[in-house]
Amino acid sequence: MAFVDQAQVELKAGKGGDGIVSFRHEKFVAMGGPFGGDGGHGGSIILKVDEGLRTLMDFRYNRHFKAQAGGNGGTKGMTGASADDRIIKVPQGTIVSDAETGEFLGDLVHDGETLVVARGGRGGRGNIRFATPANPAPELSENGEPGQVRQLRLELRVLADVGLVGFPSAGKSTLLSVVSNAKPKIAAYHFTTIDPNIGMVRLSDDRDFVMADLPGLIEGASQGVGLGFKFLRHVERTRVILHLVDMSGIEGQDPYTQYRKILTELEEYDPSILERPQIVVASKMDMPESADLFAQFKEQVEADSGLATTPEIVAISAVTHAGVDDLLRKTADLLDTAPVPAAYQQEEETTEEKLYKFKQDKPQISVDWDDELSCWIISGKELEKLAAMTNMQREATMMRFARQMRHMGVDEKLREAGAKDGDDVRINDTNFVFEYSE
Repeated sequence: MAFVDQAQVELKAGKGGDGIVSFRHEKFVAMGGPFGGDGGHGGSIILKVDEGLRTLMDFRYNRHFKAQAGGNGGTKGMTGASADDRIIKVPQGTIVSDAETGEFLGDLVHDGETLVVARGGRGGRGNIRFATPANPAPELSENGEPGQVRQLRLELRVLADVGLVGFPSAGKSTLLSVVSNAKPKIAAYHFTTIDPNIGMVRLSDDRDFVMADLPGLIEGASQGVGLGFKFLRHVERTRVILHLVDMSGIEGQDPYTQYRKILTELEEYDPSILERPQIVVASKMDMPESADLFAQFKEQVEADSGLATTPEIVAISAVTHAGVDDLLRKTADLLDTAPVPAAYQQEEETTEEKLYKFKQDKPQISVDWDDELSCWIISGKELEKLAAMTNMQREATMMRFARQMRHMGVDEKLREAGAKDGDDVRINDTNFVFEYSE
């Protein structure tokens, strides 16, 4: 299955059910009165973490999700059935944001964690809700509120305790295959690994941790060169970094030079990554020239590591398994004391008291002349929502809608824009047209 770590989806929550107009008709109930019930609530769309998922592949071809609408109200004051919420499963480490505004909505980390991303509309009120002493038999009802429509951007950042970084062919995939049950592709050419691989490592003392083999970085990765830029984001989640450096000399490049280039790319992408616990892993120590290159490399790192503190250097050979057990123990020890990245941390509950004051905002309404339609177009979030919830089939609800528009300042806006008696006025994105009059 292909690894997909970014996706954009469109969500449409369910519309609320319509309220109805109904009256009591029992033979022996004098002055029966209104009896129309409310509509049910529309279904919301909820993202839920499933630890069994490892990719956003499910969203590559299925990009549109809808929730069911609520049921219409019934007679005898019965409320319509509310629709079930739609649950969409996502992998751990999914960051959710609004694709249109860029607003951050949530970071889903823990198994079973949920996030409501599109709320269903409330049910419209039936005429039983509009009864007053002055109007005991109203012919008023509301349509259901439209469900929320959103464009979401999903970004997966792999959750792993330990991240393997280094140049291509540094031995990361080989090490992962030796210490875990993962079966990454291994070959003697650059960029064998084009997707992150994850494996569970279990030590003889029953300690365990998750290790991720991230695609090889090259110089310029933080500016988009090679595959590194695409997957550098996954390093942000790791608590401990194992920096593999090839000691074989086969690539014809000095190990210390490779080591410093990777540090530069990590720093340019996110300087805080270098503050995390790190072990430098000298790999391929089974090769003929490795011992001499390792001795020189160790001296150079101890003289200038490029980090705030000199990291521990562990020599291994994944092929012969030499030094691997020692590396795993040291890694587990670091994990025991490693701080939790900010991405894992949950906001602490605060007991600080806040005073909220009511401030009524006047609805934002815009008025524009449309030459093609030869009419005025009025638009505004609250106005369009009110129009959608108005039952256009009944005169009483139309009169109520006219009063509401006047109260919202629509008449004043049209007058200021230069509207004249007899001009047609259309509410944006609807077929509702009325004639303006002073």
